[in-house]
Amino acid sequence: MIEIKDLHKSYKMGSNVLHVLKGINFTVEEGELVAIMGSSGSGKSTLLNILGMLDVADSGEYTLDGVPIKNLNETKAANYRNKFLGFVFQSFNLINYKSALENVALPLYYQKVPRKERQERALKYLDQVGLKEWANHLPSELSGGQNQRVAIARAMASEPKVLLADEPTGALDSTTSYEVMDLIQKINDQGNTILVVTHEDDIAHMCKRIVYLKDGVIVEDKKVKQVRASAHV
Repeated sequence: MIEIKDLHKSYKMGSNVLHVLKGINFTVEEGELVAIMGSSGSGKSTLLNILGMLDVADSGEYTLDGVPIKNLNETKAANYRNKFLGFVFQSFNLINYKSALENVALPLYYQKVPRKERQERALKYLDQVGLKEWANHLPSELSGGQNQRVAIARAMASEPKVLLADEPTGALDSTTSYEVMDLIQKINDQGNTILVVTHEDDIAHMCKRIVYLKDGVIVEDKKVKQVRASAHV
């Protein structure tokens, strides 16, 4: 599903050059649930931004679902993001003046899905995350955990090939974190490919594989016995 070969990325910092990714190689098979771990500055956010087509590598190859991701202008990158990817962020990134239903339906609007179908699909995914009754509530009327579930429903509504979750539990208490991970595990159980960037060890072990980054290189990549979040909920 994802294939990365010899990926390098540097940033100019004044007169200095910061080499953030130093030859990353890894693959993710369809249906995997992978945690990407590393301390601040290890390159995990840069890697996620490149995977999410929000940034471009200096060199190396990135193939997503058999499609080489290269030489994309902003329009094509946006089209590919819509087609292939769902995003979940630490800060939810919901639009405050839109209801939960409108937030979930928004990516479908950009995909030119007809209005009736947008509403139906948004409601279906809100139901999947247990928030159907909250469909007409604004983000300010929901808890942090509920907002993150709305964000996951929004990411899933466009039926992406890969779900990218950047610190999805970073702004939540531990109980709510486990509820969100329980949901992510259930989505993965349905066959969806998910990458979770986290710095929390317990969250990482709720995935099936952990990739450790340090100073821009992968220092360890191992399969782990998955801890089910439902045991903690």
